[in-house]
Amino acid sequence: MALQCGIVGLPNVGKSTLFNCLSNAKAQAANFPFCTIEPNVGVITVPDDRLTKLVEIDNPKRVVPTTIEIVDIAGLVKGASKGEGLGNKFLANIRETDAIIHVLRCFENGNITHVDGSVDPVRDKEIIDTELQLKDLETVENRLGKVQKQAQSGGDKAAKRLYEILIRYKEALEQGLSARTVVLDNKEDEKLAADLCLLTNKPVLYLCNVDEASAATGNDHTRAVAEAIQAEGAQMLIVAAATEADIAELESYEERQMFLADLGLEESGVSRLIRAAYALLNLETYFTTGPDETRAWTYARGTKAPQAAGIIHTDFERGFIRAEVIKFADYVALGSEKACREAGKIGIEGKEYVVQDGDIMHFLFNV
Repeated sequence: MALQCGIVGLPNVGKSTLFNCLSNAKAQAANFPFCTIEPNVGVITVPDDRLTKLVEIDNPKRVVPTTIEIVDIAGLVKGASKGEGLGNKFLANIRETDAIIHVLRCFENGNITHVDGSVDPVRDKEIIDTELQLKDLETVENRLGKVQKQAQSGGDKAAKRLYEILIRYKEALEQGLSARTVVLDNKEDEKLAADLCLLTNKPVLYLCNVDEASAATGNDHTRAVAEAIQAEGAQMLIVAAATEADIAELESYEERQMFLADLGLEESGVSRLIRAAYALLNLETYFTTGPDETRAWTYARGTKAPQAAGIIHTDFERGFIRAEVIKFADYVALGSEKACREAGKIGIEGKEYVVQDGDIMHFLFNV
């Protein structure tokens, strides 16, 4: 499941520093690897203590964690929606991602020039929001021109519904609101909206890049961002990217943990970011485990058992009979599948079972 989070922001806000932290194996406290697909795309393993505990119990020959892709997208400038700077390439790259990590500069440093001359993360956020909204408005207006006649003739119900959705998006965007603020009525409407691929409909995580002194507590800039995004229902994360780069240079896990403790942090910002990005994509994890392999499998929240089985192999879904499910807490408490079976802690679930985050699963199928 190659889902991508794109790192976006104005120039000189710390995007590349952050991306480079992710790419440095020394920074990974939980031993999660990074590999480069292209110069600006990396596959990063999601740190998960549950996987570590299962490995301790089963001591498998092979361990396979879950992954996500992180994309470092070129810095945007004002006017990108009209093709200024690398505008068209920037917007095309965002369109290909599933979620956005929006990096905001929340630190003062006279040696690092800000493109607008001063540090104001709320203004920076609004610049990028406006450019994305303008591009979405262009998309919506173009699509309206194509479906309006079909919708008004009355014969095409799907076109009529799409037209109504487009009108709602147009009204929101003209008011300076992102498409994600429009709440749709049902799953069918959500599917029609998803097909539009609107940039401001993607889930967003605002990442406040701060100086070392603000890594644990934040500062006036991060508090201003928190207030500005309150109405969006978006998530915010505080990370000191330059400090993360320093942590990445330390040789041992113990040294890195001591550095973090001195800053008042329990874990690195990189670990917190990766987990937040995974959640932003609406992803969860189930496990399969035993002496041969312990593996974490990524699925979309709300997936039912047959579709979860299909992630392993299409035959599992096609011939699905039932799933045996052990809750993670029971597996850890009892220490083995055998003990869980003897204690009656294995649930037998059918086709309508909605997989829960952390489930340990075994699928029975017949093809």
